[in-house]
Amino acid sequence: MLGVIIGSLFVSFSLLFIKGSRSWSLVSVSCILFSFVSSLFFSSGRVVLSFFYIDNVSYPLIVLSSIIIFLCIMASFNVVGSNTNINGFLLSILIIGLFLYFCFLVNTLVGYFIFFESSVIPLLVLIARWGSQKERIQASFYFVFYTLVGSFPLIISLFSLYFIMDTSFMSFGSLVQVPHQNYSFSLISIWWLFSVIGFLVKLPIYGFHLWLPKAHVEAPVAGSMLLAALLLKLGGYGLIRISGFITSTLGYYVSTFCFWGSLVTSIICLRQTDLKALIAYSSVGHMSLVAGGILLNTSWGVSGALMLMVAHGLISSCLFCLANLIYERSGSRTLKVTRGLKGLSVLMPIWWLLSCVFNLGLPPVPNFIGEIWVIISALSASVLYIVILGASLVYSSIYSLFIFQKTCTGFVPDFFLNISVFTPREHCLVILHLVPLILILGNPGICFC
Repeated sequence: MLGVIIGSLFVSFSLLFIKGSRSWSLVSVSCILFSFVSSLFFSSGRVVLSFFYIDNVSYPLIVLSSIIIFLCIMASFNVVGSNTNINGFLLSILIIGLFLYFCFLVNTLVGYFIFFESSVIPLLVLIARWGSQKERIQASFYFVFYTLVGSFPLIISLFSLYFIMDTSFMSFGSLVQVPHQNYSFSLISIWWLFSVIGFLVKLPIYGFHLWLPKAHVEAPVAGSMLLAALLLKLGGYGLIRISGFITSTLGYYVSTFCFWGSLVTSIICLRQTDLKALIAYSSVGHMSLVAGGILLNTSWGVSGALMLMVAHGLISSCLFCLANLIYERSGSRTLKVTRGLKGLSVLMPIWWLLSCVFNLGLPPVPNFIGEIWVIISALSASVLYIVILGASLVYSSIYSLFIFQKTCTGFVPDFFLNISVFTPREHCLVILHLVPLILILGNPGICFC
């Protein structure tokens, strides 16, 4: 199975050496073929190699990665000008995809850490080289700084595991032995807290999120899609791998902070004037809810978090695509300017409405299923969680409807009257985001751990 991954990516890399615009189409076709191959042939519970393993947690995220990589290339046809390095842009996306596959396949904590940190470099290149504004350099600095600082607690945790386990081969399954070592409960709890902090910075949750809005706003559309749909999920994936092995009262305190952060960021969304910043803050709120569900350490909580990760990966990527379609035509992301789409297109308001409905979690969409599973897990821990979670979901619905109201209603600005029409490729791009979400409704059990 590893040959399928390497072979497909090798074909994609080789197509980059074809001159001219044909490389876009050929690489796109190669990526979509690989997405179908991964969904058909990957199955959970299969050992690929001694260091690689696929289970119920990694399988949906691998398929999600395959889909998003293709959609990133499809969405970027207008990002790279004719006088820039097209092959370098495509190569950066494919390298990120390669590291992401290995992150979700690797069976060791050290390997996961190496591949995750490696994926930061090509994403940094995307933001710094193909960002839209001069502030992209500052956004790149924030991104690297928070990533490196957030890695320090995880590095300390890895060194501690090396001395505890007396081996550098630390598979995720071997972590179950950590609580049974001859160390005090306080020391093990400190190790757990350091590990969790490292992953919470990478999600990120409220309080560790300052780098995310800046990176999203300045990144090209492919960078925003990769960051929201996949890079943030690596933090949740690592959290799932380590949270189930430690039973600690610290988990309830941290999950409470995460749920509270979800409420705060939902309120912050209502104060945003930049469309991409609003979508970025909504990602912080959703990831805070994911972290809280995982740290409750129940099957319902982890399954709900995984469902939210997959659903959010698709819908956040779709929202950033829609925001980019407006930005390419108006040159602005300000909500007071980007309005009146219902007077310009028949289909675009429909796509915005469906995307906002999926984002706010109306039944029976996958976001709703994931939120219900997390709420069930939270109420089993304490009924007081219903106050925070209820308010968070209400504000989440408000800002989702706020996005639709600002973009699609109102009069059409004068400079919007001469914009180009939306192309079939752009409509197809939105449809390919929404179809997998609809298909998940037929089998939501694929995200149940």
